[in-house]
Amino acid sequence: MSTLKIGTYEERTRFRPGEAVAGRVLWILDEPEKAEAVEVRLFWYTEGKGTQDVAVVDRRRFDHPARREQREFAFTLPAAPYSFSGKLISLLWALEAVVLPSEETERLGLTVSPTGHEVFLHKGEEIEITE
Repeated sequence: MSTLKIGTYEERTRFRPGEAVAGRVLWILDEPEKAEAVEVRLFWYTEGKGTQDVAVVDRRRFDHPARREQREFAFTLPAAPYSFSGKLISLLWALEAVVLPSEETERLGLTVSPTGHEVFLHKGEEIEITE
């Protein structure tokens, strides 16, 4: 199995909409001759009851990767959606490094909101934002 590491500068995982998310991805490929690319994806997904939604917001593709390599990436976060947790569903943001075509992955969870903290939904429409 290949080794993948993904991280942001200053190990930040809390961001506000419109901010830049920048960092590095490192890989050591077990079978570099079979790897077409390593891709870094910025995406959000839902967890909880019902159908899971996933949206890739942006990606950086590094074609013909060397066996061992490190690359920088940067994305700008969109205005929405925010990270939230509710009684039935949560919306989560993440960065993911993926080896193609094997689909080996490494994921780093992020929080995106106006305060940089997850929004908690309780009792219907009441909203609590943690500081």
